Amino acid sequence: TLVRVVLSPISSFPEPSALYTACKMVRWLSAKLGPTVASRHVARNLLRLLTSCYVGPTRQQFTVSSGESPPLSAGNIYQKRPVLGDIVSGPVLSCLLHIAHLYGEPVLTYQYLPYISYLVAPGSASGPSRLNSRKEAGLLAAVTLTQKIIVYLSDTTLMDILPRISHEVLLPVLSFLTSLVTGFPSGAQARTILCVKTISLIALICLRIGQEMVQQHLSEPVATFFQVFSQLHELRQQDLKLDPAGRGEGQLPQVVFSDGQQRPVDPALLDELQKVFTLEMAYTIYVPFSCLLGDIIRKIVPNHKLVGELAGLYLESVSPSSRNPASMEPTVPSTGPEWDPQGGGCPQDDGHSGTFGSVLVGNRIQIPNDSRPENPGPLGPISGVGGGGLGSGSEDNALKQELPRSAHGLSGNWLAYWQYEIGVSQQDAHFHFHQIRLQSFPGHSGAVKCVAPLSSEDFFLSGSKDRTVRLWPLYNYGDGTSETAPRLVYTQHRKSVFFVGQLEAPQHVVSCDGAVHVWDPFTGKTLRTVEPLDSRVPLTAVAVMPAPHTSITMASSDSTLRFVDCRKPGLQHEFRLGGGLNPGLVRALAVSPSGRSVVAGFSSGFMVLLDTRTGLVLRGWPAHEGDILQIKAVEGSVLVSSSSDHSLTVWKELEQKPTHHYKSASDPIHTFDLYGSEAVTGTVSNKIGVCSLLEPPSQATTKLSSENFRGTLTSLALLPTKRHLLLGSDNGVIRLLA
Repeated sequence: TLVRVVLSPISSFPEPSALYTACKMVRWLSAKLGPTVASRHVARNLLRLLTSCYVGPTRQQFTVSSGESPPLSAGNIYQKRPVLGDIVSGPVLSCLLHIAHLYGEPVLTYQYLPYISYLVAPGSASGPSRLNSRKEAGLLAAVTLTQKIIVYLSDTTLMDILPRISHEVLLPVLSFLTSLVTGFPSGAQARTILCVKTISLIALICLRIGQEMVQQHLSEPVATFFQVFSQLHELRQQDLKLDPAGRGEGQLPQVVFSDGQQRPVDPALLDELQKVFTLEMAYTIYVPFSCLLGDIIRKIVPNHKLVGELAGLYLESVSPSSRNPASMEPTVPSTGPEWDPQGGGCPQDDGHSGTFGSVLVGNRIQIPNDSRPENPGPLGPISGVGGGGLGSGSEDNALKQELPRSAHGLSGNWLAYWQYEIGVSQQDAHFHFHQIRLQSFPGHSGAVKCVAPLSSEDFFLSGSKDRTVRLWPLYNYGDGTSETAPRLVYTQHRKSVFFVGQLEAPQHVVSCDGAVHVWDPFTGKTLRTVEPLDSRVPLTAVAVMPAPHTSITMASSDSTLRFVDCRKPGLQHEFRLGGGLNPGLVRALAVSPSGRSVVAGFSSGFMVLLDTRTGLVLRGWPAHEGDILQIKAVEGSVLVSSSSDHSLTVWKELEQKPTHHYKSASDPIHTFDLYGSEAVTGTVSNKIGVCSLLEPPSQATTKLSSENFRGTLTSLALLPTKRHLLLGSDNGVIRLLA
């Protein structure tokens, strides 16, 4: 929901200040949420939003700065005239590239490219079809995003995925673009824009990979692109008429072309196709590719002579004194080499095979240092915000740009886990534990007694027998073997720390070693200390109230429950829980998500439910046969408790019998956390279990390997948004696993 709220202003073309703020928020969220959540929720929504930027005839109009309409070939060889949708999509592309900058090239190849393939994939139905406006916009968005991806791919990666780009992107786009039976909802305008963008994309790839690789990998797309001119030329010669009377309903005439292939043709589309593949379009295609490919064009394009003649006819109509299309060179980037005024449309000879601001060395394009534009930031300013918009910056004319390296780039175990996560359905409500080690947090010199993530899940707290509380960052780093240092160490405790948590409303940390300390997580400064009233009656359990409450609830060894408001001095409330009985020591406390009730678990297995508004005991019952080890309260008045009698039990607050009851075979469940309708459990034998709290009850158990976790498991906490596990051990090391 937060992501949708943040992204909504980006596609609505708001004021520049609002757009800039929204883009900054998206960039901040992408870094804060981590790679898996950012890809699943931010990047996916941005990719969907990119298609919306091209929906409708208004977004598919060429942008002109003055009254005249420049030719289709205006602009440089790989960035033709932009449309309004390009300007609207500028901030979206900028945010998508920022995510790729944060987490590395795999975002481009494993998330963006498959989505592009999905956008351009033909429908399942065979036969003639008509695109809808969403599919039409998706084709434009796919080609635009592919062009951005190509610029930031390394040479090695580009060559590795070039067959995929050819077969999964270029050929499907060309099948729509050159189809004789599929019409575009916006007619010739949308098809023209797609044609110009596809020319730019293929030309960019040709510039990157060189002539030899074009002949090896792009022969089919280039030949397919040129072939449509021959097909339309033959149809004009055959003078195909629109005559539906002689055909059955839904049938199209079959035309035999000079290559021997028989293809269906929709006569109603001929007018649209002829408006797109004009003499001007032939010139726009022929000139750049004849310069880029040289003599190779004769080998891979059978009809290059026909297209050259059409380009010559256009050139003659524009400039009657000139008949040779090769004498009119396309516009090149201003940073490119000087053009030979004596003709040929080729750069001056520099000892290499050079094209358009670059030199070809073997099968590699070498970009001269003086042609590389200065970049003010990691990926430059937010495109479309402030100054000129798309195409106004020199970075939009780059053949290749290095994707800046980030400390959070994905590799090793992080990359493997990320690849798995982006393929999981967002409707999957189950927790899957794969035992993938992501990060280690060494630093404690004693056993880790408790771990607690902050509500934002970008930091977590840990308390230990070494009498310290440490604040750790949770940003991804390294390949899974990296060790992270604490951001802050709180050293004011005098005994072993057995509880740590966050008061969410005032953003304070609460920790307890027998006395409660309230302190600022940003500075480490102690804000308040609450000592037990009698040193012979220490505090045995602590819990914090949920927002908007600012209270702390504490249980002492005399079965007394006390409430302290961190904003006020003294005690707020005090309640006796024993009720004349001797249930033992309070081992665990849990507060309901609404803050209206608190449940206490005793060493005798007895549990007491208290109404925090009235102080009345709502219920007391013998829940277990051994010590209560931990209690959790969740929505729907549900309680989950574990005990030394090896059981994990699910209760309704005011019902006598438990809803579910699990029994651990070997060891008691001394630590657990909740994920939706599931409980993730841990035992001293280093076994992680996932129990369903719904019907029918089920349980799966995994033994932690010594490679991923060393020592004995002492504490466990789950990050529900990121779906990670924090595991504390008796050797003082905390590990993040997925």
